[in-house]
Amino acid sequence: MTPGRRITVAATAAAVLAAGCGGGGEKSTTASGGGPQGDGKLPEATTYTTLKGLPQDQAPFKADGTVVRPKAPLPVSAQPGGPALAMLPDKQLGGPTWVPVVESRPGWNRVLLPSRPNRVTGWIPGATDKVETARSTHAVTVDVSDRRLTLTESGRKVGSWTVAVGEAKTPTPTGRTFLLASLAPPKATYSPLILPVGAHSETLDTFGGGPGTVAFHGWPRKDVFGKAVTHGCVRVPADALARLSKAPLGTPVEIVD
Repeated sequence: MTPGRRITVAATAAAVLAAGCGGGGEKSTTASGGGPQGDGKLPEATTYTTLKGLPQDQAPFKADGTVVRPKAPLPVSAQPGGPALAMLPDKQLGGPTWVPVVESRPGWNRVLLPSRPNRVTGWIPGATDKVETARSTHAVTVDVSDRRLTLTESGRKVGSWTVAVGEAKTPTPTGRTFLLASLAPPKATYSPLILPVGAHSETLDTFGGGPGTVAFHGWPRKDVFGKAVTHGCVRVPADALARLSKAPLGTPVEIVD
């Protein structure tokens, strides 16, 4: 089974992320710890939260395309069967949650999460009544040094493009991440689609009013491609954006230096 692709017109989320990708930077601190909060609720594993007490990915440049979708919100633990430190919702930015599996044990999956810190992972139940399991045949690689994005399908290269990446003071973060959502801004300015990934700027806690989420998106001027000029997002040509938009949610993304 292949995970589905859903373009979400989530006005608030799209507007906030669009402002962050295209706008200037403002540093502030926002965080949610692991375990129950003051109101007794567990923090949600979303692009807006920072999670504590959970392990980070130990193989940041390896992915096989296995992804899972929680059928309902699921508890996230630091080890199989451990106490819940967060909840993984079944929706992300208005669309279905699909997250990559980085390790499996009987009845449990360790998955990449879309929260801070980058490459944070957690264990969720793996029973078939809890999650839907699929495999994305697509994979995305971004070489920051070469400023090149390559898209493959079933191991075959289907496209490679020169792109714009983060400038020196706001670099595009490296490591293993994934396509988190596909957003169509209600009023497209610089890009008809924003494709957030499950990673954040390492130097900006927030920018443009958003949570510092890294994303793929277009740009109206071609002269930026091949340059390090962004706040961490990856600006891509129109053809690349069209091809990326067809990759399923949860598709692995490897950002290398």
